[in-house]
Amino acid sequence: MRPIDLEQEKKEILNKYRSLLRACDDKTNKEDKKEIRKAFNLAVEAHKNMRRKSDEPYIYHPIAVAHIAAKEIGLGTTSIICALLHDVVEDTDYNLKDIEELFGKKVAKIIDGLTKIKDVFDKNVSMQAENFRKMLLTL
Repeated sequence: MRPIDLEQEKKEILNKYRSLLRACDDKTNKEDKKEIRKAFNLAVEAHKNMRRKSDEPYIYHPIAVAHIAAKEIGLGTTSIICALLHDVVEDTDYNLKDIEELFGKKVAKIIDGLTKIKDVFDKNVSMQAENFRKMLLTL
């Protein structure tokens, strides 16, 4: 495993953020960009010590999701903010009340819905795995 270059990672995170802003440039105004920046800063802070299995910073994932929401799907500011924050409540010490206080009820509701959808999907995958296991045991 190679040593982690934190300065290089910070530059890469900033480059990814700038790319996100370019992707949503035609759909956002100055105030929208302030809110996106606030969400980005919270996501970076919340995920600062988290890494993916690939050993890359976890924050790359929410930025990538936000980029897809903005550029490929054409969604607006609220969706971009939710994409940046979609794992904050689930994986960090922040809760929905924190999100609501910082970004409003609409963002908090969307993030709550995203978390619930993921929970349903995870349970379904678990049930499918158990059914598959039972099927294998009968062979």
